[in-house]
Amino acid sequence: MLLLEVISGERLAKPERGKMRVHKISNVNKALDFIASKGVKLVSIGAEEIVDGNVKMTLGMIWTIILRFAIQDISVEETSAKEGLLLWCQRKTAPYKNVNIQNFHISWKDGLGFCALIHRHRPELIDYGKLRKDDPLTNLNTAFDVAEKYLDIPKMLDAEDIVGTARPDEKAIMTYVSSFYHAFSGAQKAETAANRICKVLAVNQENEQLMEDYEKLASDLLEWIRRTIPWLENRAPENTMQAMQQKLEDFRDYRRLHKPPKVQEKCQLEINFNTLQTKLRLSNRPAFMPSEGKMVSDINNAWAGLEQAEKGYEEWLLNEIRRLERLDHLAEKFRQKASIHESWTDGKEAMLQQKDYETATLSEIKALLKKHEAFESDLAAHQDRVEQIAAIAQELNELDYYDSPSVNARCQKICDQWDNLGALTQKRREALERTEKLLETIDQLYLEYAKRAAPFNNWMEGAMEDLQDTFIVHTIEEIQGLTTAHEQFKATLPDADKERQAILGIHNEVSKIVQTYHVNMAGTNPYTTITPHEINGKWEHVRQLVPRRDQALMEEHARQQQNERLRKQFGAQANVIGPWIQTKMEEIGRISIEMHGTLEDQLNHLRQYEKSIVNYKPKIDQLEGDHQLIQEALIFDNKHTNYTMEHIRVGWEQLLTTIARTINEVENQILTRDAKGISQEQMNEFRASFNHFDRDHSGTLGPEEFKACLISLGYDIGNDAQGEAEFARIMSIVDPNRMGVVTFQAFIDFMSRETADTDTADQVMASFKILAGDKNYITVDELRRELPPDQAEYCIARMAPYNGRDAVPGALDYMSFSTALYGESDL
Repeated sequence: MLLLEVISGERLAKPERGKMRVHKISNVNKALDFIASKGVKLVSIGAEEIVDGNVKMTLGMIWTIILRFAIQDISVEETSAKEGLLLWCQRKTAPYKNVNIQNFHISWKDGLGFCALIHRHRPELIDYGKLRKDDPLTNLNTAFDVAEKYLDIPKMLDAEDIVGTARPDEKAIMTYVSSFYHAFSGAQKAETAANRICKVLAVNQENEQLMEDYEKLASDLLEWIRRTIPWLENRAPENTMQAMQQKLEDFRDYRRLHKPPKVQEKCQLEINFNTLQTKLRLSNRPAFMPSEGKMVSDINNAWAGLEQAEKGYEEWLLNEIRRLERLDHLAEKFRQKASIHESWTDGKEAMLQQKDYETATLSEIKALLKKHEAFESDLAAHQDRVEQIAAIAQELNELDYYDSPSVNARCQKICDQWDNLGALTQKRREALERTEKLLETIDQLYLEYAKRAAPFNNWMEGAMEDLQDTFIVHTIEEIQGLTTAHEQFKATLPDADKERQAILGIHNEVSKIVQTYHVNMAGTNPYTTITPHEINGKWEHVRQLVPRRDQALMEEHARQQQNERLRKQFGAQANVIGPWIQTKMEEIGRISIEMHGTLEDQLNHLRQYEKSIVNYKPKIDQLEGDHQLIQEALIFDNKHTNYTMEHIRVGWEQLLTTIARTINEVENQILTRDAKGISQEQMNEFRASFNHFDRDHSGTLGPEEFKACLISLGYDIGNDAQGEAEFARIMSIVDPNRMGVVTFQAFIDFMSRETADTDTADQVMASFKILAGDKNYITVDELRRELPPDQAEYCIARMAPYNGRDAVPGALDYMSFSTALYGESDL
């Protein structure tokens, strides 16, 4: 009757003698009705059985009551009451050695399970390290006594009964263990709070690692650019063609070997940055701002400076090679002309200083005068060569020829000697003219010989000089021009031979006259030193030089034909590859704005495009090989194409970067869609609205276009001050860097973020408060007890000391730490 009063909460009537059974049954029925009203099903249990003392029925009813009011409310991860209680025991005792809870009977016989539950929640009550598995009686009594004294859990079990029974009563142990669960139910809330904090800290640690990786990769790339640009900006010229060719080869190695990996690093850096920003937005964290000078825009600016320096360096190399080639040609031409001139002037000064006219006869004086006139004619004919020598020396100086001092010294010596020859010639003429009045006889034949032999000799020297002159051409038209000029020269040879025969005829006539009339002329021509033997020798030399010149022109013509084939070969490939790159760029642009299929379909489509683009790389390499052959052949222009290798390289690099960036954008859209729960239809609607207002197909919206797009989707943004303020707030979300444009990724982030279920600083702060037992601070021991070791140490290292009035030694401020996790303050 007492038990029934306790259960029902009502005072039952005390049965009188004679009505004892009826009243007992009535009282029991009231208790049973109350139990049934609480949702407890009593099968085959009636008031009569209880009143008559049916022990089995009575015990069954008591267990049903215990199960309903002490155990049924227990739930762990949506399991049944019994399974939930068992799971709770297993988790709490998992860290303890010699404890393996698998049931509610024999797993508790050694008493260590009860002691482990108490030590897990109240470690100060039991020294668990001193317990022994082989002393179950001491372990059970220790647990029962501590639970009764400190936890207000009555001593429901007997240690001797448990130890002495092969299989302890499951219901009794289950009932007793449920008391521990209810006593420590507050600790369950702490565990939930710890799990939430672990999740938040794991996200924050991952994001910090990504930030550190970005900073390192950006620093390495910027350092490489910083080291490379001074090398590309070095304009120290070389004196030889071989040295400049080596510089060009070093530059090609840079293009082929060193730069391509850095292009890939730059692309990967942008992909990592975009992925990090997406993860930060999805975890409700503030946007990542790299260190000063390490923004993506800073890296792009540095890269643009690198490419500008690279372009300038290549142009400088080619110009230097042209300059050195021109210098070598001019220097050889200068040496050749100077040697010819010095050979001609050798002995002329001594000849002009002779005093032979003082003892000469009249005829000899006449001869000397005529000879001097012929010399003056010869001297005048050499004036052009001296002027050419001076002009070549001046050009070498203007082109900064490395051996200019020796050239200048030799040129100055020739000019000084030429001036001296002019002065000596004038002086000798004056002397001869003074004596001319005394001389009347002259040999007209010798004079005529001298006059015709001198220009003919000069013509032969000029012809020999021209036939031995080196030449440099860059086109087949230029070599054809030289060949035409050479053919024209050969056409003049018959007339020149006739002139030679005529000059030799004059000399033969002189000899005949001398022999016929026995004239004492000593067998020499007083008017010229040019002998028939010399004329014949030079003429034979000219005839030998002509076929050599023919061979040189033929070889150069063959070389220019080969160069023309290289131009056509490169032009044919470039005219195919250039438009192909442009077409692929346009196709990628269309894929990124069209809505054919799901995002996964678009991603697969883009990856197929990327594979087809990568498979095209051998054609680029083949074109690079043709370009190298053109540069090695010193070909500087190509009329067969408007594409240069630089255009193709830049277009190829832009194509690779564009396809990688587009794939990354679609991957981020998939990540956002899955994280935010956006359906494919919603994503298509967002894309359709975005594309409708993206009228210039740039992939971004301006502020006014974005505003119109929001209004079309149902946003109420008026033109008043409140509407402008709301729109400014939205713009600060979608364009945190104030670039003046809204990307599609930022657009879909905004459309989904305000309805997403994400962690907040207040939620994390509330979780810490549970761990701290409603205190405004938390201690190091509490963090290490409730959190995993690595995350506990993470919090301890970053939490500031708590300085409130209720602070204790070692208190930590979890409130400022929670706001710092979400960018509302600084860690």
